Amino acid sequence: MTQHIRNFCIIAHVDHGKSTLADRLLQLTGAISERDMTDQALDSMDLEKEKGVTIKASAVRMYYTAKDNQRYEINLIDTPGHVDFGYEVSRALKACEGAILVVDATQGIEAQTLANLYQALNADLEIVPVINKIDLPSARPDEVAEDVGSLLGVDPDAVLRVSAKEGINVEAILEAIVERVPPPKDADNEPLRALIFDAHYDSYKGVVAYVRVVEGTIKSNDVLRTFATKMDLRPVEIGIFSPSMKPVDKIGSGEVGYIATGFKTVHECRVGDTITVASAPAAEPLPGYFTPKPMVFAGIYPVEADDYTELRESLEKLQLNDASLTFQPETSQALG
Repeated sequence: MTQHIRNFCIIAHVDHGKSTLADRLLQLTGAISERDMTDQALDSMDLEKEKGVTIKASAVRMYYTAKDNQRYEINLIDTPGHVDFGYEVSRALKACEGAILVVDATQGIEAQTLANLYQALNADLEIVPVINKIDLPSARPDEVAEDVGSLLGVDPDAVLRVSAKEGINVEAILEAIVERVPPPKDADNEPLRALIFDAHYDSYKGVVAYVRVVEGTIKSNDVLRTFATKMDLRPVEIGIFSPSMKPVDKIGSGEVGYIATGFKTVHECRVGDTITVASAPAAEPLPGYFTPKPMVFAGIYPVEADDYTELRESLEKLQLNDASLTFQPETSQALG
């Protein structure tokens, strides 16, 4: 049954404390032990930790016993805050029913907060507004709560005020998720449709697709098929994020997990595509898939002509983890 499942994401402008809040939620629910607790636990790429920026969407399952004494499975899908990662955000939002909108108490609502918020509203997500960093001397929680309240059309008193860094009032967010975010629909008996909302390349397991099962059930011995690329696959492994990858036998409707596909390139397994069972496929894919549109264009030339092969291989490796990157060779009389 899906009534005790909640899927949500956190949307925020860069540096408003989203990754710190995610860490605090993991700690509160016991998803990460005190011993394993590190800053930015969900940011696995070195660059993410170094720059303090979330680039890839990542997912984690937590269990929380609410005040009603029910145990809830809560899936957090972490999204990037930068405008360059708009497609990643849109796919992650499609995997959720709710979103926590984090606003910095010292800086207020910023441009990227609005861009992601409008995407979340277009996806019909339940918004839980949160003001973070209330512990800072320059915090303006009342003023920011008024702004957020008028933006969302809610009472400013309904806006939660927390400090993720100090752990102040963070448990109220978990209660709000349980109370306000609707559960996913119970559709275990329908033909399988699962949304790929992110993917990364693993040298042992091939492309690992992060999926949200919308309808049906994924079993480890199923032969699966992708809609956009029409590729059949027998999973190397299926599992959940807790927060590291943990193999399971099946992933039911409403749940979030991963499929190790064995594919060699991310282009065979595209973000936004739908996965179904090859022997009894769904009639049509989930709506909203399109090929990502590049936002930044660059011509890259090696200093030494001999380095061309190395440059091409480096771009191919980068492409393994980033499906929105496309490149093609060109020649220039001046630059080679």
